[in-house]
Amino acid sequence: MKIKNILNLLRLPFRKDKDFYITLYNITGFYPNNIQYYKQALMHSSIGRKEKGKPVNNERLEFLGDAILDAVVGHIVYSHFSGKREGFLTNTRAKLVSRNTLGRLAKEMGILELVQNDNHNQAHNSYMGGNAFEALVGAIYLDLGYDACMQFMEKKILKEIINIDKVAYKEVNFKSKLIEWGQKNRVQLDFQLLKMEKEDGCSPKFAYQVIIEGQKGEAGEGYSKKEAQQLAAKLTLQRLRKEPQFTNKVFESKTNRTKMEEEPVSVAPYLEEQTEDFIIEQPKKKQQKAKEETPKNNYPQSPVKEDDDYSLDDITVSPKEKSREEIIAAAEEAAFAE
Repeated sequence: MKIKNILNLLRLPFRKDKDFYITLYNITGFYPNNIQYYKQALMHSSIGRKEKGKPVNNERLEFLGDAILDAVVGHIVYSHFSGKREGFLTNTRAKLVSRNTLGRLAKEMGILELVQNDNHNQAHNSYMGGNAFEALVGAIYLDLGYDACMQFMEKKILKEIINIDKVAYKEVNFKSKLIEWGQKNRVQLDFQLLKMEKEDGCSPKFAYQVIIEGQKGEAGEGYSKKEAQQLAAKLTLQRLRKEPQFTNKVFESKTNRTKMEEEPVSVAPYLEEQTEDFIIEQPKKKQQKAKEETPKNNYPQSPVKEDDDYSLDDITVSPKEKSREEIIAAAEEAAFAE
């Protein structure tokens, strides 16, 4: 590789695309052999260029670069994190090759500025930089092979720009994101335990499923409750974004639930006539009332003292005792009275 770079450097003053060669060297760390691969990698489909009736753009190289990038980054992650589980390696690779990461790399390295495109379309295409980065990896693979792609990622990206350890251990809390979405939209959300078992008689394994407004979301498995719920939340978030039908079902269920909760009761409660039994009759008024109700006679009235705990004013004697039959009849009349 070094000998080829030296030879290309000696030929550089006589090359037609001298500035482009130098720019590619600054980006990748080596000079290209076939410059046409790289030109096509930086050609967006919005410009509508055709050769022999076929469109010429970076879409095919983007497809190839995506596959190569997965293999190269997977190889690097596998070697760097020895002993880590598959789930950890998969998540780390996914973070490194995500559209957001590749887009930031393309902007940081100046790749985005080299893309030929319709300027009007660029404002509406947030993936242009990431796609160009993948296409560039595809061009490197076709031009110089797999080892050159590995060198590019290891020496230019992971050594100079990205800290692989920080990326790997930066946790994206998908459960928190899903719960936050649920709270904003006021939907009922739950994580339902599907199973808990021991794999090969040793490590426990959990499976959780997200339930939103009674609708089944995605399920996730893991070697801890947290890992299983995180995966279930991540897959459910993806489904909410990609499947409008599922989102519509969730909000239809929410509408039906809230409608039932807000329906008025068909029969209004019966309002009994309130009495003033809670008012304590004052002694002076009680005495005056008793005086008015007592028939006038010639017997002297005994004075009633206020605050007399032993007053017998509330006890009355019936002028005539009722018979047993009369008492029963009065009770029945009171029981069946309206």
